[in-house]
Amino acid sequence: MSQEQFNYQRVEKAIAFLSENFKQQPSLEQVAEEVNVSPFHFQRIFAEWAGVSPKRFLQYLTVDFLRNKIQDTQNLVEAAEIAGLSTQSRVYDLFVNIEGVTPQQYKSAGMGLDIYYGYNFSPFGMCFIAVAEKGICGLAFVEEDQKRDEFAQFSKKWSFARLIHQPSYTQHFIQKIFSPFKNQDRTKESDKLTLLVQGTNFQLKVWEALLKVPIGAVSTYQSIAQAIGKPQALRAVGTAVGDNPIAYLIPCHRVIRKEGKLGEYHWGSNRKKAIIGWEMAKAEN
Repeated sequence: MSQEQFNYQRVEKAIAFLSENFKQQPSLEQVAEEVNVSPFHFQRIFAEWAGVSPKRFLQYLTVDFLRNKIQDTQNLVEAAEIAGLSTQSRVYDLFVNIEGVTPQQYKSAGMGLDIYYGYNFSPFGMCFIAVAEKGICGLAFVEEDQKRDEFAQFSKKWSFARLIHQPSYTQHFIQKIFSPFKNQDRTKESDKLTLLVQGTNFQLKVWEALLKVPIGAVSTYQSIAQAIGKPQALRAVGTAVGDNPIAYLIPCHRVIRKEGKLGEYHWGSNRKKAIIGWEMAKAEN
C-alpha cells in the first residue's frame, strides 16, 4: 500500500469518527489518537488532502448546511433557466458528455473493441478505471480485496471487448478527472471527457440530470425526478442513481435526502462524506 492510500484511509477514518461524535466536538488530539498519529502529523495530512481544517470540513456535512445547499442548488438551476446563461452547472455539463447505448446495441457494433483498464489511486482511494477509444466506460472505487470481483463484473458486462491491463495509460485520465475544478477550462475540447455507458433510456436521463449538479453542490432524488419530467418516479430514480456505472464523473454522490441527510452510497457512506466535503472545500477556496 502506498503512503497516499494509507493517508486516505486515515482521513476517511477521521471523517467517520468526527461525524459520529460531532455533538461532543472532539479535539484535534482525540481525532489524531483515533487514527494513531500525532496531532501535528494528522493536521498536516488532513490539510494537504482537503485544503481546510478538520473542523471546517465537518461543517460541510451538517444537516443544516446541506439543507441550505439543496436550496442553493435549486436557486442556481432556476436562475440559469430564467436567464438562459451559462453557469457553473452548465460548464460541468459541457465537461462531461454521455454517449449511451443499450447493451444489445453496443454488443452488435462493438465486437473487437479494445478497452484499457487499470487500478489507480485517487483522492478517495483506489479506483478501477476502464477506457475505450470512444470514452471512459467504467470507474469504481475498490479496496484491495475487491479488485478481482470488480474486474469480473466489468468483464461480464463488456464480454465482447478485449480488456488490456495498462495502468500507465489510465493514470492520465485519473489525473484529469480529479484535478481541482477551477484550475481547468472545461469548455476546451482537450479537457472534455466522454463517457461510454450501457443503460436504458430512463437510466440515461437520470445520469444526464446528475451531470447538471455542479461541484460543491447537492441535490435530491425529488429534484432529479422533476428534472427528467417524472416527479412520481422516486423509487425508479433512486435505483438508476444506484446503478451508476461511472463513479464520481456521473456524480450520484451529490444526491442526498431532502431533509439534509447524506444517505447511502454504492461505494461506502464514509467515502460519500469524504467526496462531498472535499468538493465543497475545493469549490469554496
